[in-house]
Amino acid sequence: MIERDDNKERLELALEAAGLDLWENDLVTGEVPCKATKVFAELGYNTNESAAFVDDIFLIIHPDDLLHVQQAVANHLSGKSDQYRSEFRLRSKSGEWIWYANYGRIMDRDSQHPGKRFIGVTFNIHDRKRREDMLESMNRQLAEQNALLENMNTLLQTLATTDSLTGVANRRKLVEEGNNEFLRAQRFGQPLSLLFLDIDNFKLVNDSWGHPVGDQVICTIARTCSQAVRANLDTVARIGGEEFAILLPQTAFDSAMELAQRLCSVVAGLQINTGIPDLIKCTVSIGIASLAPGSSSFEQLMMEADKALYQAKESGRNCISCSCQGPA
Repeated sequence: MIERDDNKERLELALEAAGLDLWENDLVTGEVPCKATKVFAELGYNTNESAAFVDDIFLIIHPDDLLHVQQAVANHLSGKSDQYRSEFRLRSKSGEWIWYANYGRIMDRDSQHPGKRFIGVTFNIHDRKRREDMLESMNRQLAEQNALLENMNTLLQTLATTDSLTGVANRRKLVEEGNNEFLRAQRFGQPLSLLFLDIDNFKLVNDSWGHPVGDQVICTIARTCSQAVRANLDTVARIGGEEFAILLPQTAFDSAMELAQRLCSVVAGLQINTGIPDLIKCTVSIGIASLAPGSSSFEQLMMEADKALYQAKESGRNCISCSCQGPA
């Protein structure tokens, strides 16, 4: 008897040092031989109050945790789990919700007997949960900030590579895409063409109706070019006041010429409604350059397209010209 009492004292001392509160339930009689009274004292309940809650601990478990706890108990009692484990919040006398962990096991269960001694420990995990919540909140804020930063970077990249008036690519984007396509065309032996396009007599539009009307005309031409090319492959860019470029990967000279002719025809047939009484009509001149064996860079291809555009404008309005270094 003395030895048994000594062992019990040692166990109680070890449990107290570890912050564990021992409990035991008799599954046959429903009695509670060992009650987790330290937990209730910690929660601020007196002896009478804690005795009531021992009989029905579920009365002070947080509603959001109740189903989880009941399921964990049921799983262990039915043999689905080797050990009962759950974490839940208990309502203190002051109304605060405190986190606890509960571990237990049916000690005398075997293949012949279902067991009746359900023994376990309860201990406070509130500080750990609070740190976890803080860490989760910090991680969530960090993820939100990273997402915001990524969106801002995407927006900045878009602003840096997009013409603010028309929404098409700007010169910087054209050069970036052009250099990439030039290298790809050389590596795989693919054709590459470039159109330079200029609105004929555009100064007359600005002088006659003003710059706001001129801007509407520019946007109409940009939209017309974008609708005429292949989405996600070709690049339409505004590279000057009324000057555009169209980068055409995997496109030989003949196909580039067909596109240029089609654009000239479509633009010439437009009647642009800008809100003024007059319907504005305009034409474009286009220069074409295609990748040739002697081409050394995309910059050279741009120079050839620009030279061809100059020749087209020198020939009159609504004209197409090709680079003398490109395929005939």
